[in-house]
Amino acid sequence: MSALEIRRARAGDEELILTLLRELAVYEKIENRFRLTRDIVTKDFLCAGPHCFCDLAFQGGDPVGVMTSYPIYASFSAARGIFLEDLFVRPAYRGKGFGKALLTHLAQRAVADGARYIDWFVIDWNKPAIDFYESLGAESPQGWLSYRLGTSALERLAGV
Repeated sequence: MSALEIRRARAGDEELILTLLRELAVYEKIENRFRLTRDIVTKDFLCAGPHCFCDLAFQGGDPVGVMTSYPIYASFSAARGIFLEDLFVRPAYRGKGFGKALLTHLAQRAVADGARYIDWFVIDWNKPAIDFYESLGAESPQGWLSYRLGTSALERLAGV
């Protein structure tokens, strides 16, 4: 088996990023919410000051996974962190350590950048992912609920 290569996405990776993230949306059964386009990937992921970072994993040149993340900050604890937005390994490559390698890569970057934590969400029905994350020592915060102010409510609140 050839070595795994993980690298930051770059110009020319737009279609691969779209393909992998669409595969994740299909897996999560939320493809109907998939709005990402090539132009958005270029503007938000691959610009000089990206809003979201994207890493790609390859084995022997074959794309096996994708990970997107961005910096966050916990004001009460005065701690920098990273929010892991997406982590996806193609089904044929699961169970071979690629997901752990991607998270290890992110953890190394977090430590090097002075971040003290990584946060993410997982869909409650995804037991394999939950078991995997817990095997790494990750914990689900107790007593906190996740809320989102979506497009319609956001525009209404903004008076748009």
